[in-house]
Amino acid sequence: MNTLDPSLLAPAFVAGLLVLVTHVPLGLQVLARGIVFIDLAIAQLAALGVLGAELAGWEAHGLAMQLVAVGAALLGGFVLTQAERRWPEVQEALIGVLFVLAASAGILLVVHNPHGGEHLQDMLAGQILWVGWSQVAALAGVTAVLAGVLYLGRRSRARFLFYGVFGCAVTASVQMVGVYLVFASLIVPALAVRHLPKARAVPLGLACGAAGYALGLAASALWDLPAGAVIVWALAACALALAWRLRR
Repeated sequence: MNTLDPSLLAPAFVAGLLVLVTHVPLGLQVLARGIVFIDLAIAQLAALGVLGAELAGWEAHGLAMQLVAVGAALLGGFVLTQAERRWPEVQEALIGVLFVLAASAGILLVVHNPHGGEHLQDMLAGQILWVGWSQVAALAGVTAVLAGVLYLGRRSRARFLFYGVFGCAVTASVQMVGVYLVFASLIVPALAVRHLPKARAVPLGLACGAAGYALGLAASALWDLPAGAVIVWALAACALALAWRLRR
């Protein structure tokens, strides 16, 4: 590609910003709860739901596929809610087991599909450069609802409220940006601002994430590199720079 084409980069950048709106505050909660790998587990479950629906021949981005993906993520959220209540001392280990089971199930689902490797690659690394404005509009609607729930329930201690919002947010984003970028968007900016008061941490985390997406997309376009992988590195570089600046 080797060019900064606004018609291609603009929807991808806006999609990234929408992902950050929910993932930065959720990432701060994840760090506070000490359940860092929950994002990978829930994202993998949502991806498993999408893979299953695709193999069943359902329309990509259709309502039925979205319901399957959300259902898989919410089922995972319910399981983790019960795990937090009953076995809090091994919760992180159980999250890891859930991730491995979902990832292994995905491999088994596509083992006899000639395009199985491509499906798995898309779910992991994403195809953010090929996001269209119609998908961005749908994500914006979901993000507005989830951001409202997060704001209204910010003082709630209900476990499933957190896991439910988390599952829906991850499901909405993983199909656009992939598992790797979902995890990076959740954890990397939050790590840089974790010591700040929440009123300051969230906007700074959003700014850090936006810079990472902008730099990553630009580098990907200029040097014809996979966008998802480059953005992950750009997010890490921006977070490191911000953390260093805050420590001074």
